Amino acid sequence: MPDVIFPLDSTKPFTEQEILGHNRWHPDIPAAVSVKPGQSARIECREWFDGAIKNDDSADDIRDAPLNTVHRLSGPVRVEGAKPGDLLVVDILDVGPIPQEEGPLAGQGWGYTGIFARRNGGSFLVDQFPDAYKAIWDFAGGKATSRHVPGVEFTGLIHPGLMGTAPSRELLSTWNTREATLIATDPDRVPPLALPPEPDGAILGSLTGADFERVASEGARTAPPRENGGNQDIKNLSKGTRVFYPVFVDGANFSVGDLHFSQGDGEITFCGGIEMGGYLDLRFDIISGGMDTYGVAENAIFLPGNSDPQYSEWISFSGTSVTLDGEQRYLDSQLAYQRACLHAIDYLTRFGYSPEQAYLLLGAAPVEGRFSGVVDIPNSCATIYVPTAIFDVDVRPSASGPARIDAGVGAPHSAF
Repeated sequence: MPDVIFPLDSTKPFTEQEILGHNRWHPDIPAAVSVKPGQSARIECREWFDGAIKNDDSADDIRDAPLNTVHRLSGPVRVEGAKPGDLLVVDILDVGPIPQEEGPLAGQGWGYTGIFARRNGGSFLVDQFPDAYKAIWDFAGGKATSRHVPGVEFTGLIHPGLMGTAPSRELLSTWNTREATLIATDPDRVPPLALPPEPDGAILGSLTGADFERVASEGARTAPPRENGGNQDIKNLSKGTRVFYPVFVDGANFSVGDLHFSQGDGEITFCGGIEMGGYLDLRFDIISGGMDTYGVAENAIFLPGNSDPQYSEWISFSGTSVTLDGEQRYLDSQLAYQRACLHAIDYLTRFGYSPEQAYLLLGAAPVEGRFSGVVDIPNSCATIYVPTAIFDVDVRPSASGPARIDAGVGAPHSAF
């Protein structure tokens, strides 16, 4: 096992750890630890809400989740010798839940998926699912099952939802300016169009005093993916993956968090993977001048690992860019994927699942989402592929009709 350079004590909150991480992007957040090129290291991570979500049968914690405090990131990690214009090479050697622990924290033998309420972030299908729902998933032998979504079992594709390098001052200013411009187009929208800097709840490593106040007022929220990587929620960034990140500041200042035991493409419920705490074993290296050499001025490129769950049979659903009210949209692939997901949800209800259970399943299981046709005006086509082997019953259409599962206790629900 590599040396643990960023340890976390499961008995203490994130803000009381020996080494303090952060939850905003800013070039002036000091590095917490450092590594040399070629060095391997273990980094421990808390789940993104730091224990606010409980292993119970209520969704009140999802409804009331404190979004201004996320994500709890481990880092920054300074890579010695990294300079702006380089590419930072990050190899994921291993990733998993909190090792050999059972307890009240997500990652200690369990994780959770949440549908976020419209008034607290919303989800990909917020118009159809405006309230908060939750599913708890138990881990055993690399597989996940749930009392809230019964009749399924699937192998986890464990990955970090969020990895990235620190922005330069210029890049941070670009983010804040363009997102403020977007917000101004509809400032009262619920959920909001973007999340501006928010000092309340900011965690900024070792910064104190006036420096803390300044960075808290300027730091970018970690919710979206950006040019530095960030919260991309790419489920294929799993064990064996090599990622090449643009470097914008001296040392790169790499950070990581938001681990998922599993996730469907798109993380469509917003809290959509199976959220957990855990660890990553990473190896770091540098390609000097790599941003210019390979034309990677923004957004990481990566070589996926080969540890994907082995599913060979799928049932697939398609959607086009036509709204539920019959309005034609021009090549709207986002809408097409929403329609494909809604078709899958409606289909699964014929087998006894509630719409919310089916939605939670699509967010958590290793489903494949694809933009299948983006050129045939006016309709783009998107598809979602669901592995049939994860179900206890045969979910393929047949002359005998759908077999019905026992929906059990159902998914906990909380409304504002």
